[in-house]
Amino acid sequence: MGMHIKEDGSPSYTEDFSAHIFKTKFEDLSPETVHAAKRGVLDWIGCALIGGQHSTPDILIDTLKENSTDHQSIVLGRNTSLSYLDAAMVNGQMGHLLDFDDTHMGGVVLHASSPTLAALFSESQRQPSCGKNFLLAYVCGFEAGVRVGQSSPAHHAGGWHLTGTLGHFSSAVAVAKLLGLNAGQITHAMGIAGTQASGMQQNRGTMCKSFHAGKAAANGILSARLAMRGFDSSLEIIEGKRGFCRIYSSTSAPERMTSELGASWEITRNGFKPYACGVVLHPAIDALIALRQLKSWDLESIESIEVKVNPLVVSITGTQNPSSGLHSKFSIYHSIAVAFIDGKAGIEQYSDHKVLDPQVENLRQKISVTVDESLQRDQAYACIKTKAESKEVFIEHANGTVDHPMSDQDLIQKFLANASPVIGPENAQQTQKKIWSIEQEQDVSKLLLLCK
Repeated sequence: MGMHIKEDGSPSYTEDFSAHIFKTKFEDLSPETVHAAKRGVLDWIGCALIGGQHSTPDILIDTLKENSTDHQSIVLGRNTSLSYLDAAMVNGQMGHLLDFDDTHMGGVVLHASSPTLAALFSESQRQPSCGKNFLLAYVCGFEAGVRVGQSSPAHHAGGWHLTGTLGHFSSAVAVAKLLGLNAGQITHAMGIAGTQASGMQQNRGTMCKSFHAGKAAANGILSARLAMRGFDSSLEIIEGKRGFCRIYSSTSAPERMTSELGASWEITRNGFKPYACGVVLHPAIDALIALRQLKSWDLESIESIEVKVNPLVVSITGTQNPSSGLHSKFSIYHSIAVAFIDGKAGIEQYSDHKVLDPQVENLRQKISVTVDESLQRDQAYACIKTKAESKEVFIEHANGTVDHPMSDQDLIQKFLANASPVIGPENAQQTQKKIWSIEQEQDVSKLLLLCK
C-alpha cells in the first residue's frame, strides 16, 4: 500500500494511513470487529464509573471548575458536567484510574479505550452521532494508537507511558473520523496530537498515571477540532526525520503504519482485565489463585512462594513494599500475596487498607520473583513450599488475553459489578443492553443519561 510518495521517493506512511481511515465506512467492518468494539465500550464505561468513586477525580474536578463555568458534557457517575475538553479529561482519567481497563498487547501495551472513548463520548454531546459512526470512529482511533506504537518498537523501553503518548493519536483520529474530516485534516490531527504526546513511566503508581489518559482524551479533541479549522502540522509526524518513531523510540518501523492495513482491525486483538492492576501481573495472579484452590492452606506454614515471569514484569512491577493502593497495582509481591490470601485481585485488593494488612505484609516477605526469558508476557510459573510439601503450577495464557479471553458474560458481570454501585442495578442493566445494540442508536449521547 502506498499512495503518497515524498520528493525523495520514500513512502508517506502518515498520509497513507490517514487516507485509509478517511475512506473506511461502517460497512467495511466485519461483525467480529463491531462486536469487539461493543465489548470495549461496555468494559470501559464500567471502569470509568467505578473509577470515579476514587478520591483522585475530586481534585481534578474541583480544580477544573475553578477555571471553567461551562456545563457541556457529562462526567460519568458524578452527577456533574464540565466543558467538552474538561469532561473528556476527567472521564479519561477515571477510566484508567483503577488499572481495570482493557489492554492491547500486540506489540504494544496500550489502554486505548480510556483516551479514545472519553474523547468520543464528550464530542458526541457536542455533535450528535449515531451508533454506527461512533463505533467506526472508535475502531479507527484504536487502530491509530496501536499502529503508531508498533512503528516505534522501543517506545516503552524509553520510559514512556504508552497510554499517555499513543492515546493522543487514538483519540485524535477517532474524533477526526467522528467529525467527518478529510484525509488531509486527519493527517494534521495526527500531527497536532503527536506534538502534544506525553506521559512518563516515572509516574506509575501515582495519580499522574491515569491523568495521562485524561490529557490524551482532551488533547485528542483539541487536535481534531484544530485540524477541522485549518490548523496544520507536519505531514509525516510518524516517519519524518524528527517524527514520532524516530525520537520516541531508539528503533523505528514506520512501515507498520500501513502494513496489511485493512486486512483486519487491531481492536479484535484487544484484551480485558479480570484483575484491577497492571496487566503484566495477571499471569502470576492466575498462578497463585490456582495454587490456592488446590487445598486449604495454613498461611503460617508457608515457607516460600517462588514465581517466575517474563523480564518485563519485574521491570514494571518490582516494588516489594508499596506505599499506597495505587502504588500496589504495580507490585508483583503485593499482587501475589493478595491473590493467594483472598483468591482474587479486585478493587478492594488494591486499596490503601489492604497495603497495610499485616497478613499481606507478612506474606510479601516470603515471596521470591525471578525472570525467565523463555516465558511469554502472558505466562507464569509458581511454586509454594511448606515443610511438608510443595505444589507448583504453570499458566500458559493469562485470563483475559486473546488466547484466553473473557467471555461476553464475564464482561457483563464485571460491568454490572462496577456500574451497579454507582448508577443503580436498573440503570446498569439498561446500559449494558443498549451497548450490545448501540449500532441502532441514532444519538449515542443519550446512553450517558443512564450513567450520570
